[in-house]
Amino acid sequence: MSAVPKQLTPEEIQRRRKRSVAIALVLAALVAIFYVLTIAKLGPQVLNRPL
Repeated sequence: MSAVPKQLTPEEIQRRRKRSVAIALVLAALVAIFYVLTIAKLGPQVLNRPL
């Protein structure tokens, strides 16, 4: 049985795009929060190490 994909209306496509953008923004915010918390836990001296 092959499932034929349903054609999306322009409104559904726009809603899906907005939802995707919202998910991407939330994910980016979580990454930024984890990054900041990790630097805060390790202390500011972690940024001053020799390369």
